[in-house]
Amino acid sequence: MKKLSNGRLSVEADSFTDHFHSSISFDSRMYREDILGSIAHARMLGKQNIIDKAEAELIISGLEDILRDIEKGKISFDEKAEDIHMNVESILTERIGAAGKRLHTGRSRNDQVALDIRMYLKTKIKEIKVLIHRLLGVLNKIAEENTETIMPGFTHLQNAQPVTLAHHVLAYFEMFSRDSDRLSDCFKRTNVMPLGSGALAATTYNLDREAVMAELGFDSITRNSMDGVSDRDFVCETLFCLSVLMMHLSRFCEELVLWSSRQFGFIEISDAYATGSSIMPQKKNPDMAELIRGKTGRVYGELMALMTTLKGLPLAYNKDMQEDKEGVFDAIDTVMMCLPVFTNMLDTMTVNGDRMLSSARLGFMNATDAADWLVKQGMPFREAHSVIGGIVMYCIEKGKNLEDLSLEEYKSFSSLFTNDIYESIDLRECVNRRRVKGGPSKEYIDTVIAENKRLLEGERFL
Repeated sequence: MKKLSNGRLSVEADSFTDHFHSSISFDSRMYREDILGSIAHARMLGKQNIIDKAEAELIISGLEDILRDIEKGKISFDEKAEDIHMNVESILTERIGAAGKRLHTGRSRNDQVALDIRMYLKTKIKEIKVLIHRLLGVLNKIAEENTETIMPGFTHLQNAQPVTLAHHVLAYFEMFSRDSDRLSDCFKRTNVMPLGSGALAATTYNLDREAVMAELGFDSITRNSMDGVSDRDFVCETLFCLSVLMMHLSRFCEELVLWSSRQFGFIEISDAYATGSSIMPQKKNPDMAELIRGKTGRVYGELMALMTTLKGLPLAYNKDMQEDKEGVFDAIDTVMMCLPVFTNMLDTMTVNGDRMLSSARLGFMNATDAADWLVKQGMPFREAHSVIGGIVMYCIEKGKNLEDLSLEEYKSFSSLFTNDIYESIDLRECVNRRRVKGGPSKEYIDTVIAENKRLLEGERFL
């Protein structure tokens, strides 16, 4: 196949150069976007009388046939045609003759590839948001089932204050909901139509860019032709959004790995999302959680690779920009594998509430509540902090918990103590007195769960 772009060159590239230069091995996944963009372009060319209307209809019909044949597996792409754009145009010309050569009127591969990647990312952003929506539903369900499941809250991975499992997983609900919002915001900047920018300086043809924009479902057109073909900040932004999403998945996976260990025993991961050991028959390894945690670095790498590629490029288009696709494709594939696995793993895990409660009884997690009780009796907080710190040291020496001390022992540290202190340091009371908005009390958490349901049912996150 003679290359359509070889008019200036007198010597054919060698086979290795063809392979090195070609992007068809990875950009072929944008065949639908490329063909739909070409159909809209051809329709506009005909309406504007830039090409004959009959030829425009012939081109459109030919492209529709090619799309059907690709989806039926009847077409193989040729590496010598370099990319998906040239492959489609070459096949079209072979099928309909000279009319196929008119398709490229008024456009360049530079604005064509910018169009394709924007269309592709728009589709994938929507698909990822659907996966996040399902994850949010599972998180809210787990929260609803565990509003009274007391567990330790941690700082520095040390027992800090009692919370509920509902409060803990709803923290991740907030994180993943922001991930969805970030993708929506990124979608706005991706949803700008670059076709008509040409190679860098637009074209002398009377293109109707708004008609193409409307047919392809874009909200606006690019306002500068050089910017339209030479920037990929929307790809970087997509990769950033996916990186933050993977960070949140990774953090939760780290907790699932810890929680499923014998030392914690807070949960048991379903056998469907664990593996055994090749040598130790007793082992049940949380490999799916570990893999998601590991794949996070892969997505981070794709973001840094593209930003590094772009940082030194002069305007306008440079071949370096071909490197934008493999990374973002891989990141999207990774996220779209990880989200369903993670969601199903959460949905099928078993919660050991008794073990969580037992762990919450360790480490004097009600010490802050004891200090707050003294403050309510009139003692300054710094003094109360010191008193309770002394009581904790006493408990450690005696091998006791705060709730094990007699009232006489309490009074030896302060005469303000009364029997009311025991209710104040009950773990459930410690949680449920925190009724402030944003806190872990069942009263507040119930309202959050109900609000989340309304948001999810109203497709707030889609």
